[in-house]
Amino acid sequence: MNRRCPFLLATLLLVLTGASGPAAAQAWPTRPVTMVVPFPPGGGTDVLGRIVGRRLSEILGQQIIIENVGGAGGMIGSNRVARAAPDGYEFVLGSRADAINQTLYKHPLYNLKEDLAPVILVAEQPMAMIARHDLPVDGLQNFIAYVRKNQATMRTGSAGIGSTGYVDCALFNQAIGVKVQDIPYRGGGPALQDLYAGQFDYFMTLSPTAVPPIQSGQVKGIAVFSRTRLPSLPSLPTAPEQGMDFEASTWFAFFFPKGTPEAIIKKLHDATVAAMDTPALQEQLVTTGTFVVPPEHRSTAYLQSIIGPEIEKNGAPLKAAGMSIE
Repeated sequence: MNRRCPFLLATLLLVLTGASGPAAAQAWPTRPVTMVVPFPPGGGTDVLGRIVGRRLSEILGQQIIIENVGGAGGMIGSNRVARAAPDGYEFVLGSRADAINQTLYKHPLYNLKEDLAPVILVAEQPMAMIARHDLPVDGLQNFIAYVRKNQATMRTGSAGIGSTGYVDCALFNQAIGVKVQDIPYRGGGPALQDLYAGQFDYFMTLSPTAVPPIQSGQVKGIAVFSRTRLPSLPSLPTAPEQGMDFEASTWFAFFFPKGTPEAIIKKLHDATVAAMDTPALQEQLVTTGTFVVPPEHRSTAYLQSIIGPEIEKNGAPLKAAGMSIE
């Protein structure tokens, strides 16, 4: 046998192996793709993921499987994706909670700036304050007065320690000068069920979690923490309208594991833009209290540019309030 044959064969295999990476990226996706939603079903993050996921499935020609991986204010699900193979078949619907966790936890499970590859900013959801339906209050100022008077016996609920609602409610309570015990749940959906049953008194939550039960009369709407009212709840006044300069909202974005090929990142980015430009999808999101981000904020570079500032911006009030978790 020619002595050069093994060398030539090995060289050929290296060439073919090297070529398979880009080729696989160009062909992506060739099988179903998992979107990790780092909160349980029924909350605002889950609602957004399922609406966008359905349209992405149509555009990409492969099923987007929604997998809810809750815990630690979204940190468990995001960490799973951060540790996943960077082959494009698992991505996370990350959010402002990821930026919060970088400061709130003394030892976060992942580094948002280093362990996840940004794809695209997707949407924003204002926070809303809702209360059990029989709480004897009407309007934000009346609510604040009631909480101040009864804080020793009242309780709040949250989508979990580290969730945006947990942090924003703690900051709200601090702003009005009260201390109220919080009951952390594993997501907005489970918390909402116990609010129906009167297990706690009030709940700062994402607008998609708040809209349906306010519309059905199962809870009492107190305020939406944005400058403009929700189109789906035009009768619910904003906090500024009711005399309180307090705003709170949560952004959402897609992230792959670090090291995912650029071609795959671009494909998911472009497919998401196409989904966001679908009128029917936009209408669906508006009815839930969700706002699609404007075109100038949709580039991967833009998302990359805001990660550091978002960590700093969300970390500042946490440090000032002395909020920290081991």
